[in-house]
Amino acid sequence: MRWDNLTKENDDGGRLPGMSGAPVVRTFDAPEALGINFHEVHAKSAINDVPPMAHVDFRHTINPYRGCTHGCVYCVSADTLVMRGNGNNARISDLLVGDEIYGTRVDGRYRRYEKTEVQAHWRTEKPAYRIALENGTELTASGDHRFLTNRGWKYVTGTECGGPEQRPHLTTNNRLLGIGIALPVASHTESYRRGYLCGMLQGDGCIGTWHYGPGKRRRVDCMRVALTDIEALKRTEGFLVAAGVKPRWRTFKRATDRHREMVAVETASRDAVERCRTLMQFDSRPDLDWWRGFLGGIFDAEGSCGEQALRICNTDDRIVSRVEEGIYQLGLRSRLETTLSETGRTTWNVRLLGGLPARTRFFQEANPAIARKRDMAGTAVKAKNPLRVVAVEPLGETIEMYDITTGTEDFIANGVISHNCFARPTHEYLGFDAKEDFRRQIVVKVNLPEVLRAELRRPSWKGEHIALGTNTDPYQWAESKYEITRGIWRELLEARNPCSILTRSPLLLRDLDLFTELDEKTDFGANLSIPTVDEKAWRLTEPASPNPLKRIDALRDLTAAGIKTGVLVAPLLPGINDSPAQVERVLELCGEAGAHSIGGIGLHLRGPLKSIFFDWLRQYRPDLVERYEDLYGRGAHLPKEERARLQRMIKRGRMRTPGARQTWSGASERSGPGRRVTGKPEGASEGAHGDNANQRGSLATPQTLF
Repeated sequence: MRWDNLTKENDDGGRLPGMSGAPVVRTFDAPEALGINFHEVHAKSAINDVPPMAHVDFRHTINPYRGCTHGCVYCVSADTLVMRGNGNNARISDLLVGDEIYGTRVDGRYRRYEKTEVQAHWRTEKPAYRIALENGTELTASGDHRFLTNRGWKYVTGTECGGPEQRPHLTTNNRLLGIGIALPVASHTESYRRGYLCGMLQGDGCIGTWHYGPGKRRRVDCMRVALTDIEALKRTEGFLVAAGVKPRWRTFKRATDRHREMVAVETASRDAVERCRTLMQFDSRPDLDWWRGFLGGIFDAEGSCGEQALRICNTDDRIVSRVEEGIYQLGLRSRLETTLSETGRTTWNVRLLGGLPARTRFFQEANPAIARKRDMAGTAVKAKNPLRVVAVEPLGETIEMYDITTGTEDFIANGVISHNCFARPTHEYLGFDAKEDFRRQIVVKVNLPEVLRAELRRPSWKGEHIALGTNTDPYQWAESKYEITRGIWRELLEARNPCSILTRSPLLLRDLDLFTELDEKTDFGANLSIPTVDEKAWRLTEPASPNPLKRIDALRDLTAAGIKTGVLVAPLLPGINDSPAQVERVLELCGEAGAHSIGGIGLHLRGPLKSIFFDWLRQYRPDLVERYEDLYGRGAHLPKEERARLQRMIKRGRMRTPGARQTWSGASERSGPGRRVTGKPEGASEGAHGDNANQRGSLATPQTLF
């Protein structure tokens, strides 16, 4: 293929719409491509028709890629512990799509814990921050990650001094919400196994020797553990086998309308039964692992846990004393409750004190096998845990981080409630999901230059202008390896077909030699999207895109080579990058770099993009939500007076930029006659994600924003 050390596999998912054959999926181990799948497909066509309702100045586009890696993620370190649906924790880096974990949901006045699934999982590299809590918990996360506090969702970092990065962020006045406990899964050491078997056999085991027959000379030895929960029986069987006992399974009681089926593991071997008698004895000098195992076994055998309390019940005061001592060894507290039956028999209940944090600690330390007894779904989230923020400080290094998308849009990270990545518009038309696929599942049309060559030679083709970069950036990271866009330029050059490019990436300088030839032989223009040069605004809206100052350097090199260049200041987002000072600085730098034309576009929010943008706004700039609701309450476009304001600002800035011609793309209608388009044009399926050099009325939010 076109580069080394990659992985290839056939995608059994079948064809993607509009593509021929099953795709080949490749991954590459470069840092820029970690967690990204490249779906190599063979396109049936290269030149896409633009629907007349798009109101743009061109009628044809070419898009070598579907999806774009210019995106952002919000993440935590690889060793962050995420609570699974069974109550145990797993490193976030080890989670898989489909895993059951805990999130939360709002139920009336309360937020409650709820089971959910991992819908997407990816990794990246980000500058790291350490968040220290008063109970000793530490978290490592990116500055853009959010945690739930007693004052709502807050980012790790922010500013109180105004500007684009002004946002709710963690301070030492905040208290995080959550359980506050996150321990790795207890290891099944030999000591833990002995303790578990002691607890299980003491609590539910039936061990005995019986004599019967004439003179009672026939002897029967038996050990049996019978439960309705298979998880505990499987663990018991495994630990017995490791101890040299090989039990057998049988149905002990069949299911009825009122009771579940009860299954038993048992053995009738004299040596095995004697071994079990030894295993059920209390250890004379138990270590902490033995205590963990003992509590796990006795809880599986005799324990219960409701929304209010965890209890372990028994009538043997020796066992009860051991349970109390074990809880003490874990650093927890308990209370002994007694009940007296009608027959005068005393039953003791060891009740664990400390609420949900204590129960969680017990489960994570003792690691009992029965999942249903560990269920905390529906339990209310409390704000009384000692989770006050003590410090937030940069670690001064960039590390590997992970994030997930869940059904509840949050998860439990190191015992506190953490927000996951928000949904973004993606290429659902291709069958991908609505979360991260737009930037993690990149469709690569590997045969596009060959298909384009044939289409340019058709007698029906009239040599009309073709625009690249209208939907997704053709100079995203994958282009540095595939070089499909360079092949497209060669075909357009040979056909002397008018064309143009809009990109955010300085990578286009790689093809400067072809641009020079195109400029000599046909009508060619190179355009760069530069919505801002303010670093805070750039990092807020386009954090993974090339630095805008690098784009201006590329603009300077293009104009020096004699290429007609343009700049699109787009999208202009009210309150974020539309201040006169910001816009004038963009125009000033672009004018100095020799831009031949400068245009601007206000933010458009068509269809589902509006709700997605507002999700982004609520997370990044909640102070602007009310303003945007007013601006876009009646449609996808800015009000006429707001468009006029932006147009005047661009015009004033152009007047300070000698040599630059103004091209406003805010409200005018498409020039030239339209024509009927049949089928589903490719531009229509991706238009919400991209931008366009001369687009009027169809440019949406920048693809890097979502």
